[in-house]
Amino acid sequence: MKKTLFFLLCMLAFTLQAQEISLVPMPAQMSVGTGSFTLGGDIVICQPKDKAIAKVVKNFVNEIKATTGVKIKTDTYKKTKFKGVRKSNKKAAAHIALSVDETMGDEAYRLSVKEKLITINAAKPAGFFYAFQTLKQLLPRNVMAGVYDASVEEWNIPAVEIEDEPRFAWRGFMLDEGRHFYGKEEIKKIIDVMAAYKMNRFHWHLTEDQGWRIEIKKYPKLTEVGAWRNSRVCGWGDVKPDGIRYGGYYTQKDAREIVEYAKERFIEIIPEVDIPGHSQAAVASYPEFLACDPENAHEVWLWQGVSADVINVANPRAVQFAKDVIDELTDIFPYKYIHLGGDECPTYKWEHNSDCQAQLKEIGSTNYRDLQINFYRQIKEHIAQKPADEQRSLIFWNEVLHGNTASLGNDITIMSWIGADNAAKEAAKRGFNTILSPQIPYYINRKQSNLPTEPHSQGYGTETVEVVYNYIPMNNVALELQPKYMGVQANFWTEWVETADIVQYLMLPRLAAVAEAGWTPQERRDYNDFVKRMQAETEYYRLKGVNYGKHIFE
Repeated sequence: MKKTLFFLLCMLAFTLQAQEISLVPMPAQMSVGTGSFTLGGDIVICQPKDKAIAKVVKNFVNEIKATTGVKIKTDTYKKTKFKGVRKSNKKAAAHIALSVDETMGDEAYRLSVKEKLITINAAKPAGFFYAFQTLKQLLPRNVMAGVYDASVEEWNIPAVEIEDEPRFAWRGFMLDEGRHFYGKEEIKKIIDVMAAYKMNRFHWHLTEDQGWRIEIKKYPKLTEVGAWRNSRVCGWGDVKPDGIRYGGYYTQKDAREIVEYAKERFIEIIPEVDIPGHSQAAVASYPEFLACDPENAHEVWLWQGVSADVINVANPRAVQFAKDVIDELTDIFPYKYIHLGGDECPTYKWEHNSDCQAQLKEIGSTNYRDLQINFYRQIKEHIAQKPADEQRSLIFWNEVLHGNTASLGNDITIMSWIGADNAAKEAAKRGFNTILSPQIPYYINRKQSNLPTEPHSQGYGTETVEVVYNYIPMNNVALELQPKYMGVQANFWTEWVETADIVQYLMLPRLAAVAEAGWTPQERRDYNDFVKRMQAETEYYRLKGVNYGKHIFE
């Protein structure tokens, strides 16, 4: 009986200690020890001689100095495995030792915190970055928020042993700026929050019927005309266009700045230009060759919903336009993927256009959806002719599965949103990679409660934090299909959302729930535990200056 009581008391003490360590996402494996590592005095980071790792270390050292006032020295060594430090640094009060272990995954890390020594093992710079992100979460929340706090007398990191790596390689968030435009500083703030939760893909939805938000130098009217509309609100039902001149766009210089900002946080930016549907802003900019009916008037759309004003895919100049846009995007965004949309593309205007009718007959089809696939095929062939470092893989929403998708080859990626679980399985069975982005519940622009205080947005308040958290990615998927599942992504559509603070309110804390689904093994996920760990995040949000939904916070 005494032994049982002693065991229960030990378990209770461990549980209470573990609860104080509020890591989000939950690591794959973690044990909590006794004592702590104190930041202060004479501390040296010992790192391998590697430029990319050195940059990660430098950023961490600068962040610690800016937020705590603690200065950390650095020392380098040539060997892969850490064997010790140079004589000049042996007398340091404590050390943080980095060691390369090439057997580990690209984003994996091992972290050991003891009273006088922190050791970090990783194979790649990304692994070291995520280990440092965990260290920052183990400190007071001002460190992750990037804010100095003079009130903290001692900076202690609790003793832990962590072995960690993400469940999925793709842990994404998409923001639609076609409907509403927020600007550079707000995007950087979102990237910071994503990095805090170890997310690594920012899907930037830059074009819509209601606005074109990225400078394309060969087609200046895209931003001179397409980036502006005659209403701040997007009309719907009783809400009518208000006549206010509204818009904005990112110059290529702006976009490159954001790309570099994200790169330092190990986030890749995937640009999306949605073509040939959701393209009325582009059509209004160059109706003479993009419109199916250039003789009619065209303007940037003032409404929500799906516009029938799509690109004339049978016009060679429209195809060349798409190729030219891809060329400039390739130069701005240096990563593997470009998203071309492909969702909700009405075929009505194609059906009534003689060139489109002729092209459909020429390709031997009676399905007008195949004109869209043929359009993509020509773009894909253009990309294939580029030098290897300029080639990009294409991502599409899952509607492209309805056409002759096989003609595109199997090296495209399907982002599954509508009927996501079934669409993802269908994509995987056909040999395509797929990303789970289910409309319900991962569209986190939808209301997160049914309280009357919720801001005006889509949905009925049923996509609560709990519902978002409890979605199980890749559930009941056959083993042979699982390698095709790249990961998960939350999406934010902005028809109703005019300001960045409402984006934040609806995004948080649900983005953290999706991040944990992408990182943490399914068997380690528990909603009640997540809620307990999230209580510490209110301080992070406050210091970071971001709004958030208050529903799960005590």
